[in-house]
Amino acid sequence: MSFLIRQFQPLRSARIGITPYLTSPIRNFSISRPIMFQVGDSIKTGLPGIFENSPGNYVDIGKEVAKGKYVIVGLPAAFSPACTSSHVPGYAEHLKDLEAKGVKGVFIVPVNDPFVTKAWADSLNVPKGIRILADTRGAFAESGGALFDSEEVFGNKRSGRYAIIVDDGVVSKVFEEPDKTGLKVSSAENVLKAL
Repeated sequence: MSFLIRQFQPLRSARIGITPYLTSPIRNFSISRPIMFQVGDSIKTGLPGIFENSPGNYVDIGKEVAKGKYVIVGLPAAFSPACTSSHVPGYAEHLKDLEAKGVKGVFIVPVNDPFVTKAWADSLNVPKGIRILADTRGAFAESGGALFDSEEVFGNKRSGRYAIIVDDGVVSKVFEEPDKTGLKVSSAENVLKAL
């Protein structure tokens, strides 16, 4: 009987605000993910707050990439200098080369609102095979461990810069920028070499 009382004691203590040492490892086990998307990860379906052009046009990115080969590019912000001058234009420039290698489409996914991403897509005049989606809550970035604290620059959490190749809804290659913002690893040219 005293054994059972000792076993349940940590639970009772936790309810009154004392955090017992035995629950800490369990609580910390799966809260964070040390790296971004990994080969073999499935792209989640039903993630909230992902829109194209307006808040009335929800996109389930997991369903969109469920059949075929796609490239998904995460980046910190629409209209930021590197994203606007190099990153997205590189994908536009190499879209036909990507399609020739079997890519059905490219999704660009910054953490922004859909009005901003629509204005950005219009200003870049992106071709039809590239879709810019607003990850309004950062749910997609968070699902892949790519959400990072950038409040000093952007005022909120944003997506790290990366590109992933997705085959039938599963990540097959990952191009993660080590500093979250660089342009070498996740460029269209680099992704094209790996196809």
